[in-house]
Amino acid sequence: MKILKTKAVILDEKAIERATTRIANEILERNKGTENLILVGIKTRGVPFAERLSRKIFEIEGIKIPVATLDITLYRDDLTEISSNPIINNDDFNIDINNKVVVLVDDVIFTGRTVRAALDALVDKGRPRKVQLAVLIDRGHREFPIRPDYVGKNVPTSRNEIVGVQFEEIDEMNQVIIREKR
Repeated sequence: MKILKTKAVILDEKAIERATTRIANEILERNKGTENLILVGIKTRGVPFAERLSRKIFEIEGIKIPVATLDITLYRDDLTEISSNPIINNDDFNIDINNKVVVLVDDVIFTGRTVRAALDALVDKGRPRKVQLAVLIDRGHREFPIRPDYVGKNVPTSRNEIVGVQFEEIDEMNQVIIREKR
């Protein structure tokens, strides 16, 4: 399959910032503050988004929310399709999640497979009191009954479209684009 050029920019830097602010406020409202709150970024682009949410919550409340990194490579149900010899990275996961409110953070939810793998990986780390999901983009296709609690933007797409989230921390720019594959 060949990926064609960018079809559309659906969020620019300012729109990403506005979505981050809205999600941070929604997290605070739903959880009635920051007590026992932990953000867990799903590797790779969930991590900078979780760090941005943590900074935004600090701006709003003056309290730093811890951020952990979750590598879900070994928990994916399509692991053998991805690689016969996966590279496993050490988690930056030295946070006790037992009886805490954990907000899993990712850039895009498409089918829910990544989130399911993240839930399996998370339970291996401890037993949170509650798990919520925050995503910047919800594409709306579901293989599993997983719905995000916090969404930056709903973007209905066809299966031949790719949503690319680009964060400055990784990609040297901030935008969300749609590309079409053939």
